[in-house]
Amino acid sequence: MARAFADVTDLKVPFLRGHARGVAELAAAAARHLKWAETDATTLYRAALLHDIGRVGVANGVWEKPAPLTRHEWEQVRLHPYHTERILSCSPALADLAPLAGMHHERLDGSGYYRQATADTIPLATRVLAAADAYQAMTQARPYRPALAAEAAAGGLLAGVKRGQFDGAAVQAVLAGAGHTQASRRRVWPAGLSDREVEVLILLTRGATNKEVAAELNISPKTAGHHVQHIYNKINVSTRAGAAMFAMEQGLV
Repeated sequence: MARAFADVTDLKVPFLRGHARGVAELAAAAARHLKWAETDATTLYRAALLHDIGRVGVANGVWEKPAPLTRHEWEQVRLHPYHTERILSCSPALADLAPLAGMHHERLDGSGYYRQATADTIPLATRVLAAADAYQAMTQARPYRPALAAEAAAGGLLAGVKRGQFDGAAVQAVLAGAGHTQASRRRVWPAGLSDREVEVLILLTRGATNKEVAAELNISPKTAGHHVQHIYNKINVSTRAGAAMFAMEQGLV
């Protein structure tokens, strides 16, 4: 039943197809790396299959919009985990999955949604689900950005750990489940770019302005501008188009 619900949810908009199953398989693989009991791994798998069922409560026009969302539209997006939790809680067979599935966008530093929960109230299972969902989403194309390469997605998760958003153990388990080994995980970026500069470069390729980069990374627009200039100098380009081409050639997006 959970798989059927997941497939129906993923049919809502074309870019979601395969997302729920992908997240579930990745979360289950992470649970195996963490050596969880089979019952706990199964619960996580089922919750992952259903984590996005609340998307049905938000209009397709919002999900498929290629431009930045309005404040009202963003509030609708932020409520889809709430809808997931409410839908599941109404089913006696699925109610036990509701709290876990409903927290898949929470972050340890309180920057997530819809609860804005913090680390002391986010269980490990939710931390694994959040990391699996983020990784799977980054490797799939969205109307507002192309799919990221696997190494770039891994880098994004690791950067999230540094920012205090994702749990380190959960991220390592998810990356292991996705096939990343410690040796293959990129630590030295091309052209001597730093982790932060790679984050900025990826955002630039998505069309983000310096102000939008600053908001996404919690830095000032002036600092974002400095990062952009340093990137240009390191990769020997002078335009965003040139930076985007470099990122694609290096497999960063």
